[in-house]
Amino acid sequence: MPHPKQHPIPPATLLSSASHPAPGQLLITELTFRVPLDYAQPDGQHVTLFARRAQKYTRPLTKGDGDESDEENSKPYIVYLEGGPGFGNRAPQDHPLTRPALTRSYQVLMLDHRGTGMSTPVGAEMLAHKSTDEQVEYLKLMRQDNTVRDCEAVRKCLLEGHKGDEAKWSIFGQSYGGFVAMSYLSMHPEGLKEVYLTGGLAPVKRNADEVYTAVLPRVAKRSEEYYAKFPEDVKNVWDIANYIIEKKGGKVALPSGGVLTVARLLTIGIAFGGHGGFDGVHSTILQLKNSLDTFGFLARASLAPLESYTPFDTNIIYAILHEAIYCNGPGYASNWASQRIGEQHPSYPWLKETKLSPSDGPLYFSGENIFPFDFETYPELSELRAAAHKLAKFDQWEYLYDLEQLSRNEVPVYAASYVDDMYVDSDFARETARLVKGTKVFETNVMYHNALRAKADEVLQQLFNLRDDVMD
Repeated sequence: MPHPKQHPIPPATLLSSASHPAPGQLLITELTFRVPLDYAQPDGQHVTLFARRAQKYTRPLTKGDGDESDEENSKPYIVYLEGGPGFGNRAPQDHPLTRPALTRSYQVLMLDHRGTGMSTPVGAEMLAHKSTDEQVEYLKLMRQDNTVRDCEAVRKCLLEGHKGDEAKWSIFGQSYGGFVAMSYLSMHPEGLKEVYLTGGLAPVKRNADEVYTAVLPRVAKRSEEYYAKFPEDVKNVWDIANYIIEKKGGKVALPSGGVLTVARLLTIGIAFGGHGGFDGVHSTILQLKNSLDTFGFLARASLAPLESYTPFDTNIIYAILHEAIYCNGPGYASNWASQRIGEQHPSYPWLKETKLSPSDGPLYFSGENIFPFDFETYPELSELRAAAHKLAKFDQWEYLYDLEQLSRNEVPVYAASYVDDMYVDSDFARETARLVKGTKVFETNVMYHNALRAKADEVLQQLFNLRDDVMD
């Protein structure tokens, strides 16, 4: 059976450790590690990983009294794996998982995936000295399989000398963090005690074409629901689009240096997958329309909010490797799957080179999709356009998952799954839950993909119930 390549994983080298107390009785430790860029060449180039650890902090009553650091250090780790790909972690004191996890006697480790946050973050400038082919080779090493290897290297470093279950840790994957978790269960289950997932039951049997064929109708439905809530925005969006087309030749300069096209405007529908997404998009459209009505042009203050929806310029990996995370093994190239599948969908004529008219009906928004035009409208991405096209055509990817290993999995998996998730198809999530032995699922149709942030107490309570309760 196909399976990810196995490489020896040497312990990470701890480069630095600095601790400080934080409000809320927290002790935050900032850690940096050195690991191989390519585990097939452990003596070659290295990258730095950044993590923050959160522990309970109690000030000693009197000078000379011991603190609780030894006790805290002996508590089991839970490692939070952020979504994306391409995003670093917030500080633990600002994260909804931290305090509930500490209450349950974990110590929390928030590790930035390689290439993100402060873990040798990928950017156009740091890749500028490389040829296009060298950029491609570097970026190919930024997927979930190498994140798993990084986690194992850090685990071996932090838990050196521990034996049995004490040498294992728990992981918590949100969204793409769940993709990492599925690769972890495939590659190194011996390092895991338990797995928690929120919106992260990755479609391990599916490629990008299948994913977007399933997801795009959900995205179109969300556009219809948006216009049902804000019917005035049918005209408002068209007014903004027509201004871009007629007054500015199809392009409006953005404050950060990128350009706003009609296509880029419609990508803000990515927010529809989260709680409050409709209202956020409406507020943005209202600002743009108000600027047009007041001044006859789009003022800087009205354009700035647009740039926060898809921060690709500061999170390069999200754009350049998004479809690659669905490439499980050789013989398949993503080949701009969102673009190809979207062009076939009747709700997305704006993805084709056709003239648009309000008589055609509302302009539908896209969702969590990456398109070739992103590498023309974002200044940072434009510098990596050639590498992006090569990656889209690449069809010799390594395997990310071992389906046979997942089917005989022995690590407990506790998952929150959302029926109306716009990013992770719920049918594919159920398919994965059935495949991965030992998976318990809390499924709901009253939460969206960002429920860990928007409804943290409810989600975490349900997850911990899956762990602690029994069914008789």
